[in-house]
Amino acid sequence: MPSSTPPRWPRSKTKLALAAAFAAATPVAALDLASQYQAEPHLSPLPRTDAERTRIEAVTAPAADFSAPERFEDLPAGAATVRARPDDEAFSQHSANLSFEQELEFKLGNGLFKKIWVFSPASTLASDGLGPLYNARSCQRCHLKDGRGHVPEQPDYASATMFLRVSIPGPVPPELRAVHDYIGTAPDPNYGSQLQDFSAPGIAPEYKLQVAYEDFEVALNGGETATLRRPGYTAANLGYGPLAKGAMLSPRVAPPMIGLGLLEAVPAADILAHADEEDADGDGISGRANLVWSREFNRIMLGRFGLKAGMPTVHEQSAGAFAGDIGISTPLFPAHAGECTGLQTACQSAPHGGGDSRETEIDQPNMDLVAFYSRNLGVPARRNADDPNVLRGKQLFYDSGCAACHVPKYVTHRLAGRPEQSFQLIWPYSDLLLHDMGEGLADHRPEARATGREWRTAPLWGIGLTQQVSPRATFLHDGRARTLLEAVLWHGGEAEAAKTRVVELPPEDRAALISFLESL
Repeated sequence: MPSSTPPRWPRSKTKLALAAAFAAATPVAALDLASQYQAEPHLSPLPRTDAERTRIEAVTAPAADFSAPERFEDLPAGAATVRARPDDEAFSQHSANLSFEQELEFKLGNGLFKKIWVFSPASTLASDGLGPLYNARSCQRCHLKDGRGHVPEQPDYASATMFLRVSIPGPVPPELRAVHDYIGTAPDPNYGSQLQDFSAPGIAPEYKLQVAYEDFEVALNGGETATLRRPGYTAANLGYGPLAKGAMLSPRVAPPMIGLGLLEAVPAADILAHADEEDADGDGISGRANLVWSREFNRIMLGRFGLKAGMPTVHEQSAGAFAGDIGISTPLFPAHAGECTGLQTACQSAPHGGGDSRETEIDQPNMDLVAFYSRNLGVPARRNADDPNVLRGKQLFYDSGCAACHVPKYVTHRLAGRPEQSFQLIWPYSDLLLHDMGEGLADHRPEARATGREWRTAPLWGIGLTQQVSPRATFLHDGRARTLLEAVLWHGGEAEAAKTRVVELPPEDRAALISFLESL
C-alpha cells in the first residue's frame, strides 16, 4: 500500500460532529446515549478543566509521523505500565504505580484469585462452596497465568478455560424497556445461562463440550496462503434433558486480565464519542454502545467488559464469574446453588458453603480484594516500538483501517479514590464498542443490545505476549485462530474492507503488520 495513503482515524472531527448532530436529532424515546447513560457511579470522577481537555485532544490525536514512535508509546498503561518479562509471568505483575499498602491488597486478591475451592461440607470453611455445577475450581484455572484460555483437547476432554453460554428468546425486562433496541433473552429453563461441565459427587454435570474443525485455505497476495479452521460446537451428553426450543449457544474462551481497571476508568463520554450507529459519515464503521442493567448500582449503565460488553464494572464482572464459572455465591449473586436451575433439584438441595457465620460463600471484603486485583494487573511495556519494520506495520495498521475500531489511545478520568488509574494516557487499541463482525464470526446469540453478529472490539495491548504466557492460547472469542494473521483473516462485516486490504498487501508488508501487533 502506498506510504502516502493518509492514516484512517476512528472518528475524525468531522465524524464526531456528524455523530453529535445525529444524537441531537434523535428523540429521547429512541435512546439518546450521550445524555442518558454517561453516569459512572462506580468512579465518581472529577470534572475536566478546559485546559485538560485541550491537552487530552492533543495527546490523543492520530499518529501523523510513522518514522519514530509517538511520545509515551512505550508505556501503554501510563505510569501503571510494568516491564515486559520474558517468561509466563508477564501478565501477573501488579501495576507499577501501586503504593506499598496497595501491593499487600493486590497480593491478598491474588491469593483469592488462585484459591482452589472445595465442595461443602469441608473442614476448610473459608474455601468450601464449590459448585455444585461449575466450569473451574478457581479464577486462575480459566485465566491461565492471568492470560487467555484455550480450546479443550480432543478427544480427551480436560479444560476449564472454555464453555458455552446459552439463552432462549424472552421478554425485555421492564427496567430495560427504555433501551429501544434491547433484545430480550432468558436462561434455558433446564440449564440456565451457561453450561457447566463439572459437578459435585452424586450430581450429573450438564454436558460435555465437543469441538470439531473444518480447514479451508485463503489465498493471499504474493502467492501466499493461510489455512483457517471453521469450528463446530456440540453440547454432548446433556445431563438434564434436551435444550429448550430456540436455545442459542455461544462459545467463550477466557480473555486476558491485564489493564481492566484502566479500561474501567476511560470516560464513558470518550467511548460514546466513537459510536456512529447510523454510519453518518458513510465509512462503513458503525460502532454501538452496549447498555446493560447493573445489579451493583440498580441502573442502566454502559457495558465495557465481556466479549459482548455485557458487564458494566470489574466488580460485577468478577462476581458474575464466581457465580457462573465456580458456583460461588457473592453479595451481588447470592444464590448458593450458583447456576443451578429450579428444575435441577439435586443441585438445589446439595450442601453449600453459606450459613450463619457467612451469608454468602465469598463475602464483600474478599470480593473487594478480588476486584482490586483484577483492576491492577499490569500491562507490559511495548517491545521494539522503534524498530523500522514495526513502525512500517503501524502505518499499515492505520492505512488498512484497523484503527477505526481498535482505537489506539485515551486519557482516563481523574479519580480521587483510585490514583493508580487516574489521568493516565493509555494505549488499549479498542473502542470498547460493538461491531458487526460478519457471518463468519457470528454466534447468533444476542446479549443486551448486541446482536448475534456483534462483538466488542478486543483490546490489543499485550497481545504479542499471549502465547509466551500460555503456549496453548489462541485468539478470537472462541480460540479458533491459532495466529494473529488467522485472527485478522476471520474479520468480516464492518471489518471486511480492512481485512481485504491486509489480504492484498505484499507479503513483506503483511509481515510488518504482524510485527507491529506482536510488539503491542
